[in-house]
Amino acid sequence: MNVKPDFSKGHNLAETAPAFLSVWNMEAYYGESYIVQNISFNVHEGEILALLGRNGAGKTSTLRSIARMDNPQVTKGEIWLDHQPLHKMKSYEAAQAGIGLVPEDRSIIPGLTVEENLQLAQIAPPVGWSLDRLYDLFPRLGERRKQEGVTLSGGEQQMLAIARALARDIKVLLLDEPYEGLAPVIVDEIEKTLRIIKEQGITTILVEQNAVRALELADRSVILDTGSVVFDGSAKEVLSNAELRAEYLAI
Repeated sequence: MNVKPDFSKGHNLAETAPAFLSVWNMEAYYGESYIVQNISFNVHEGEILALLGRNGAGKTSTLRSIARMDNPQVTKGEIWLDHQPLHKMKSYEAAQAGIGLVPEDRSIIPGLTVEENLQLAQIAPPVGWSLDRLYDLFPRLGERRKQEGVTLSGGEQQMLAIARALARDIKVLLLDEPYEGLAPVIVDEIEKTLRIIKEQGITTILVEQNAVRALELADRSVILDTGSVVFDGSAKEVLSNAELRAEYLAI
């Protein structure tokens, strides 16, 4: 019988390292489907964590669970952000506590300009970056501030979605497939932006199918397989471990 190597042994830091965001024994369901299966991991303040795995591994579900979205439904475990119990909060309360989720579909609001999308994010406290600061980070958005958001290119819409998250006073940025469908030159721009955001002390969890690009950007990585953690360690370790990449990332 072939036994898969246990890459997670000795690498799961969830109970040993000081953390800014901690997920402890989290389980979540879509209806009766057991999607997130007893997941634990830490994210440290100011770092970029690449949350990786094959399609269907539970990556997006994990992000949505942390953000306290209605689906999937978290049924067990704890989620702590800077000593605040996210697992006891609704999604709007988690957002007020500092969680900023940028979903895969970007969710740009039709009928609103770029600037109106950003202003809408700042209607209720806590307010984050000013419009001028966001336009400095994303000059293209400044040039197109009066253009309807949904008419932007894919790359520009991704920039707007990230800017809208930063318009709130966030502590953790959750990014779901930010590179999807984008040309390599635009991916370069997004990566440059994420490095700048990191310099400002914002913690990021990045879900991305382009695993190599994500690992080259990230400090650490957690790899999921069928809803469970199979690796928790440095991004460099994943890049240097061909057996691990082949087993769980198919690269």
